[in-house]
Amino acid sequence: MMPFTTNQPLIQLNTFGISVNAKLFSEIFSEKDLTTVFASELVKENNLLVLGGGSNMLFVKDYDGLVLKISIKGIDVLEDGDDVLVTAGAGEVWDTLVKFCVAKGYAGMENLTLIPGTVGASPIQNIGAYGVEVKDVFESCTAFEIATGEIRTFHKADCEFAYRESIFKGKLKGKYIITSVTYRLSKKPKLQTHYGAINAELERRGITEPTIADVSEVVAAIRVSKLPDPSTIGNAGSFFKNPIIDQPVFEQLVLQFPDMPHYPAPDGRVKLAAGWLIEACGFKGMIEGNTGTWKNQALVLVNHGGASGQEVYRFSETIINTVQQKFGVLLEREVNII
Repeated sequence: MMPFTTNQPLIQLNTFGISVNAKLFSEIFSEKDLTTVFASELVKENNLLVLGGGSNMLFVKDYDGLVLKISIKGIDVLEDGDDVLVTAGAGEVWDTLVKFCVAKGYAGMENLTLIPGTVGASPIQNIGAYGVEVKDVFESCTAFEIATGEIRTFHKADCEFAYRESIFKGKLKGKYIITSVTYRLSKKPKLQTHYGAINAELERRGITEPTIADVSEVVAAIRVSKLPDPSTIGNAGSFFKNPIIDQPVFEQLVLQFPDMPHYPAPDGRVKLAAGWLIEACGFKGMIEGNTGTWKNQALVLVNHGGASGQEVYRFSETIINTVQQKFGVLLEREVNII
């Protein structure tokens, strides 16, 4: 029987560094481990939280249930002409996989360099950055069905991907545990450098014909310049989603705020930069008790040391209310509140 530990500290298992405990805890290294764990009556008697890298969540209290830490590892490659299928265990660190693919010359993930978290979370959240989302390279994933113990394969069309959304956050939330993900990459790069400051940084470096390694390196440099390292200061990366608004609403806003950054979104709508909205409200670098926003990026909330989840949550509520009052735009948290 898989061991369960009780009153397990989670401060090292969430990148915000929030000091909370789990009533029960177990670490999963294989699909077989999942079968073993779900044979236990303890699973049926307790709430369940599946934990990857702990990078997209904010604990606001102790977890009164069972936390499963997914640590399934392994990377396999199948080359098919110019296409490459890369399959990784759900417990692999996302950036480790990106670095592996870039080093091999497999294109498609380079814009997603340095995103925190694990492989298993990537399709759930449809993680994205600099004009690329996981759905753009997603082929399939395998997942353990909690109700039956069976392993099911989900293909791209099954996943209902949208901006920071998927079927695993919607109608199938809490019903499956992802065990591996397969990505379709290419030996023939189609670089995406138009988003954010990528082109400007490439030009600054004198790079006129960039490789995927160049793009990955530039993305890493931009992220490091803007975002804090969770090992130094607790954070969960971008705390809010970039809001998407209707064109008529945008046309009214841009009359008042002509410098407002914006990007095209599906169905003729417009995506705004949440970080700009927050900064325009005076929050960039603000310190509120033990929490605040990062000095270089207002979109990131941080734990300056000893912050409680409730404290961070209350501060995020202040930001949401202030942005709505100033712009009439409602920000939505990207992190999961536990």
